[in-house]
This record gives sequence, C-alpha cells and structure tokens, in this order.
Amino acid sequence: PAHTLALIVGSAIMLVGGFVYRAQISSAKNYIIPDKGISVRNIIEALTQAIYGTSKTVMGEESAKKYFPYVIFCFLFILINNLIGIFPGSMSATQNLNTTLALGIFTFLYFNFQGIRAVGFVNYMKHFAGPMPALAILIFPIEIISVSVRPLSLALRLRGNMDGDHLILGIFSELVPYIVPTPFYAMGIFVGFLQAFVFTLLTMIYIGMATAHHDHGEHEAHH
Repeated sequence: PAHTLALIVGSAIMLVGGFVYRAQISSAKNYIIPDKGISVRNIIEALTQAIYGTSKTVMGEESAKKYFPYVIFCFLFILINNLIGIFPGSMSATQNLNTTLALGIFTFLYFNFQGIRAVGFVNYMKHFAGPMPALAILIFPIEIISVSVRPLSLALRLRGNMDGDHLILGIFSELVPYIVPTPFYAMGIFVGFLQAFVFTLLTMIYIGMATAHHDHGEHEAHH
C-alpha cells in the first residue's frame, strides 16, 4: 500500500539524516559551534533545541533529560512523514489510521511503563482512584477509560488533520496545477510541523502526568 511505502521512505530518510548528523558531529573541530550556512546538523539541532526547551517547560528539567529521546523521536518521525505528503503525487504515512494508531499505542505503552517504573504498579494504579477514598469506586473506572482512549484520540487527531490538509492540497493542485496551489503547499508544511508538535506536546503532557506524582514524592522526601 502507498502509506506503507511512504513509511519506509520516511524511516529511511530519518536513518540517513541520523548518520549524516553523526558524521558531521564527528568531523567538527568544535561541536559546540554550529556549522556555517544550512546543514543537516544545524537543522536537527535547531529542531531539537526547540523541542527540548518545550520539554523542560512541560515536564521539568530532570524529566526532560530522562524522557527526551522518545519525545524527539516522536517529533522527528512524525514531522518527516507528514512532510513527505506535501510532494505532488505522494501520500503521507500519517494519513493512514494504521500508522497513527501505532504511534498512539506506542506512546500509551511508553508513558504507562514510565509511570509504573517510577513508583511501582500498585502506587501507579492508586493515583487513578483520586484523593478521596470514598469516591474511588466512581473515579477509578472513569480515569481508566479516560487514559485508555488517549491512543485513539492521538491517532484520530493526527490522521484527520493530515488527511484533510492533503485532500485540500490535492484538490487545488488538480484544478489549477501552477502558482495557485503555492499557498496551500506553504500551509501544508505549516500543518505538518504543527501536527508533529501537537502530538509531541501531548506525549510530553501524558509522560509528565504519569510521572509527576513520583517527582513530587521525591521532593517531599528530600524535605
């Protein structure tokens, strides 16, 4: 299927970009100083610094350091696959629910795993019961359902926005193939960045919520 081919191409671009970045870092005399002009290294580092700054704001500096590898993977992987669909005649893997649902499920498994890893299974499940034991029997199933639908909400939001954007771009490109679609290409690039950021931001929030009580507990223990 077209989305599978697009996913393979997107994954290959990400891997090649990683190898090129590593080679440029290895050959740099001073890795702190950016390269001159536009390079793969400069682009990756600019994106990474922006996302890392957001991670520190959302999750705190310690959590950002710990969980950033998954966060930046989500952003770059989704961004690359979003932008592939901008090219005429191509399809983005993120237009297909199989891809976005897989990303949503991976994120769901990741933030729950990190929450359990932080405090243990029993303590992690306790925070779904809420602060009032008398209402736990009501709050617990509501919280479980709320958390369980997150993979689907992530998947549908990303898929719906990317599919709609590329549908509009495709319609205008077929009607008037020259000049007129240019603003829609610009909009497509913007939407690709925005949707990658939104998915990543929600991932940060979910990780932060799953591990925040652990960090608070540590803070209390130190005092």
